[in-house]
Amino acid sequence: MEEFVFCRDSETGLQAIVAIHDTTLGPALGGTRMKVYATEKEALLDVASLARAMTYKAAMAGLDLGGGKAVIIGDPEKEKTESLLRAYGRFVERLGGRYITSVDSGINQYDIDCIRRETKYAVGGSAVGGRGGCPSPATAYGVLEGIRACATQVYGSPELKGKVVAVQGVGNVGRALCQYLADEGAKLIISDVNKALGQEIMNRFGARWVEPDEVHKVTCDIFSPCALGNVVTEETLPEFDCRIIAGAANNVLADNSLADRLHESEILYAPDYVINAGGLIYVANENTSCTSPEIMAVVGRIGERLAQVLARANREDSSPLWVADKMAEERVQSVKGLLSLRSSF
Repeated sequence: MEEFVFCRDSETGLQAIVAIHDTTLGPALGGTRMKVYATEKEALLDVASLARAMTYKAAMAGLDLGGGKAVIIGDPEKEKTESLLRAYGRFVERLGGRYITSVDSGINQYDIDCIRRETKYAVGGSAVGGRGGCPSPATAYGVLEGIRACATQVYGSPELKGKVVAVQGVGNVGRALCQYLADEGAKLIISDVNKALGQEIMNRFGARWVEPDEVHKVTCDIFSPCALGNVVTEETLPEFDCRIIAGAANNVLADNSLADRLHESEILYAPDYVINAGGLIYVANENTSCTSPEIMAVVGRIGERLAQVLARANREDSSPLWVADKMAEERVQSVKGLLSLRSSF
């Protein structure tokens, strides 16, 4: 970890932590999450883990970006105000571009618009002139292409027609993924803590509803976690009845050692930071000359990258997560020798 920045402002009640994990490949880009933590230590551990994952995600996505993340400690429903967001934006600005923030759980595109009033180092706000906007459809599209790569590995074909897919979480990304899957002819099982969202998906696609604490146990071909992390734990791992786990959630595994357990159980796990990189790719290209279709074409290559990971994992008889970690580290290490030539950040 290169740097932790503790942000406090008594006037607005801001308590935030920015974690910059690695800037070998470029400035650290990662969303800001706002949620309640029991202690500051809990928040610190969470943001450190998330920042590390962003380094690996950017490396595997082929982006010239490093990994960072931030958390604002507080209830977004009760404590999020314009003044708090603007105060946070000023802290981001002081970092001079070493960290670029974006949307995450508890922080939406309109919050980024507010943060942008204080810093130019924020992406993922409202669309302007046909550029930018919510990255959720891009994340979902990348997950779809990743699922197709997994299906090819397990079933010998990327065809999803008739495959039973259980989607855990039907918020912005999960809902968009359900649309893509339905268009492919998949049969949907869904779950969400907000049953009203689930009802909409059930009505639109004829999906079957399962309660949130039971969805990981359902018999399906593909389990797609699209909510918060820690889905696969020591306790839940024996309860999965699927061939593939591939979704948009971050930190799906409570512990990375569980990747080996899944491999031994012949359940194919798509490393989360590889398959869910579509949103990162989308916002990273927000200020480039690329058009939206061009960006989505880059997002679509997630399937190719994941297929490379799976092929190497097969050759080395290793878990895909271990192989993805190794590939990301190899890319970062290959560029480290150029650091003396850097002229900024």
